[in-house]
Amino acid sequence: MTESGAEPGAVPGPGAEPSAGSGAEREAGPSAGREAGPPAGREAERLAGPAAGPLPGRGAERLAGPGAQRAGSRGDPIGLRLALAFIAVALAAVALLAVLAAAFAAADVASLASRQRSGLTSAIAVAAGAAWNRTDSWAGASLGPVVDLATRTGADVEITDQAGRPVAVSRAFRGHASSPQVSRPIMVRGEQVGRAVARFPDSGLAGADQALRTALWRAIAGAAGLAALLALITGLVAARRITRPVERLISVTRAMGRGDRAARVGPIAAPGEIGELATAFDLMANTLDRQEQLRRDLVADVAHELRTPIAVLQAGHEALLDGVTEPTQEQLASLRDEVLRLARMVGDLQTLAAADAAALQLTLSRHDLAAIAAGAVDSLAGRFEAAGITLERQLTPVDVLADPGRLHQVITNLLTNALKFTPAGGRVTVRAGPAAAGRGGPSAVLEVTDTGPGIPVEELPRIFDRFWRGRAAGHVSGSGIGLAVATELASAHGGRLDAYSEPGHGARLTLTLPRA
Repeated sequence: MTESGAEPGAVPGPGAEPSAGSGAEREAGPSAGREAGPPAGREAERLAGPAAGPLPGRGAERLAGPGAQRAGSRGDPIGLRLALAFIAVALAAVALLAVLAAAFAAADVASLASRQRSGLTSAIAVAAGAAWNRTDSWAGASLGPVVDLATRTGADVEITDQAGRPVAVSRAFRGHASSPQVSRPIMVRGEQVGRAVARFPDSGLAGADQALRTALWRAIAGAAGLAALLALITGLVAARRITRPVERLISVTRAMGRGDRAARVGPIAAPGEIGELATAFDLMANTLDRQEQLRRDLVADVAHELRTPIAVLQAGHEALLDGVTEPTQEQLASLRDEVLRLARMVGDLQTLAAADAAALQLTLSRHDLAAIAAGAVDSLAGRFEAAGITLERQLTPVDVLADPGRLHQVITNLLTNALKFTPAGGRVTVRAGPAAAGRGGPSAVLEVTDTGPGIPVEELPRIFDRFWRGRAAGHVSGSGIGLAVATELASAHGGRLDAYSEPGHGARLTLTLPRA
């Protein structure tokens, strides 16, 4: 059971690699081969034309146009922009932190200085009160030590009596009228006897306050500069790590645009998402390369398959025209068989095109898989009976979302394939129903099992390729697209088609579809 198709009329499965069938050469015979002309490969190249090969670099550039080149070189490098963005964010964060730190530190320093001034002024008032208490008046009070105390602390002081008349004043007090000033009452035995007024010029406590603030701002500026330098280094390293794989991707994309189909990103050290992007890009490039190869192989296979019947027709007609052979019924029947063979190949190609379109235009609705399978079995029951093959059915109702016409086509292809490779006296069994538990979610399964010779291990991976015909397919008719069509339509239904076989013990084809 090694032919990829049953009946003409189905779609190639994704990823299929068509190979040239050999049945046509066997049917045509050696004489046809001599008349066939150049090998299939050269014929395929002529049919494929220039489109079969990659577009030349200059041609790709002409198609892209100058706008594409300008778009690729516009703007600064992404690495520089990322580095500048990192630096800007870091500087903004450092600036915000510096402003907040400076504001809170300045408030704390100002509060401390205010408390110190208030405490010093209160101490001066207490000392002045003690001097007044010794004489019970300002007239004989010794206020020199009080003034000296204020001077040593960097403050200028003025002591006034109850009437506000100055009784002791520092020499520089009048000259520092704009300096910060603190006033405290002088209390003796609970009564106010005067007032102490202290001024703090820049050379005293206010100067220390300003010096502290200046040093704080310098420290913050130094820290900001160091942070900016670290941000620059970190930004450059991070930007380089991010942009290196991006630049590699851009380079490979441009190479592919110039026609280099072998260009790949390959393994690169990159952050998670960019690494996944590079891997996905290579997978996409491999898929495109494979599809391009499939297209070339398809052209070569079609040319090879068409060449033999055309050569036989040409040789037969030339023999008739030259009088070498007589136009007997057998000769005309042979030519008619070749014409029918050509018609069948053209019909197969039309089926491939129609199936490709159908895979995109399925009309899905809720249907019973067992009922569709029963209809397909009934339509082929006569052929199985004529071939002496027992056809059994084990159908359990299960609903699926399907296009009934296309799903009927899939099942028919599977049954026809089993019919071709099962000998007389054999048995083909059709099973349908819900999938067993543990098979990946709610799904429905249809199995077609035969008692034929089975599929060789080396051919099993290729039975779903379009135009593939194995060694056992030489004695059966067909073009090798039936299973490819079934695979394509199964995929369009959201399902899959799998094959299992042991040589000499038959084969089992399993269609799995999601349940409705």
